[in-house]
Amino acid sequence: MNLIENILEGLRSIQGNLLRTVLTGLIIAIGIMSLVGILTAVDSMKYSLTQTFSNLGANSFDIRRAGMNNRGRNEGRTEKVYPVISYEQATMYQELMAADARVSLSAFISGATIVKSQTEKTNPNISIVAGDENYMPNNNLNLTKGRDFSASEQELGTNVAVIGDELVTTLFKNTDPVGNYVTFLGRRFKVIGQLEKAGSSMGGSSDRRIIIPLETGRQIPRAGNSTLNYDIKTAIYRADELNYVMGEATGIMRKIRQDALGQEESFEIRRSDSLVQSLDEISGYLKAGGFVIGFITLLGASVGLMNIMMVSVNERTREIGVRKALGATAFQIRQQFLLEAVVICIMGGFVGVVLGILMGNGIASLIGEGGFIVPWLWVAVGMTICVVVGVISGYYPAYKASKLDPIESLRYE
Repeated sequence: MNLIENILEGLRSIQGNLLRTVLTGLIIAIGIMSLVGILTAVDSMKYSLTQTFSNLGANSFDIRRAGMNNRGRNEGRTEKVYPVISYEQATMYQELMAADARVSLSAFISGATIVKSQTEKTNPNISIVAGDENYMPNNNLNLTKGRDFSASEQELGTNVAVIGDELVTTLFKNTDPVGNYVTFLGRRFKVIGQLEKAGSSMGGSSDRRIIIPLETGRQIPRAGNSTLNYDIKTAIYRADELNYVMGEATGIMRKIRQDALGQEESFEIRRSDSLVQSLDEISGYLKAGGFVIGFITLLGASVGLMNIMMVSVNERTREIGVRKALGATAFQIRQQFLLEAVVICIMGGFVGVVLGILMGNGIASLIGEGGFIVPWLWVAVGMTICVVVGVISGYYPAYKASKLDPIESLRYE
């Protein structure tokens, strides 16, 4: 018996025991489905969330004064206090980077602010931010009502404001906020727009935020005549140029800030795709967990397959004796049973892969919108595992069959 004859004989044996073959294949299919399904769901959810984070400004970076988040003492040493980023420095950077990116300037005016309407007032938990014409697009802030600031309002520093969703609920209840007035920091502002509700998924920071024109913020007196510090957000047009543009921005800012050669930078650049990087780390853990779960399921399936193959050997003892009497070698008998086990595993694995892909994408679609993902790597891994399981589970039964004595086998009933 050559290899082709062994394969055909194995297929005839599978066809002759169809119900047992289907049940055995289902054991393998369930194991592969759990493995591929979990990994597909993780990849699909990651794709969907990556697209979301990209729309939230993942292809951008922020420039701030160095040491803003590390004030105080560090291991007994006092942190160096760097000068603020001035308006002149920020606008100079914006002009120099205008050809390569969309740059927005903003300044934090006040936190823990009380805002009043004609009849209501908020808790002291409202933040006031002054931003230029690119601030809202760069931070992916959308309006549900009203409009953004006009060019003249930005240039003249008009007392107009765009307010967050929570302020609308607190101050205006069932009244349209657009066209009404709010008072804070000793000034009266006309509401021209309402921000889209951010919700708790993204921290909800914009729900308690008021945005005013940058020039208006510059005109508001600061406590103790302190200098206003400006934040810069740079959004690039092509994601693959992020590292290049960040390097260019570093050089420009060092020149503007007059940081001497060899001196540490007086500013810090932080990529806005840190959420994506964290997501990569979390998805890695999820994949590892999914792989372990799938492996345990396949381990149980392999034990079941080995048991069924052992039963098959016992049932076909007389058949094995006949083949040996006709000249079949131990190698050919072992090869036949191994091929049967591998074919059953491949058939079950194929069904499991298809079900796993459908299950994974179905789970991901319940969480968020995303493209239909076919994880070719995990498909290849799953089918490879099927072959390995088939060989491991079928080897001992095949070995046992090959060692049967032909005379004893012929007398077996």
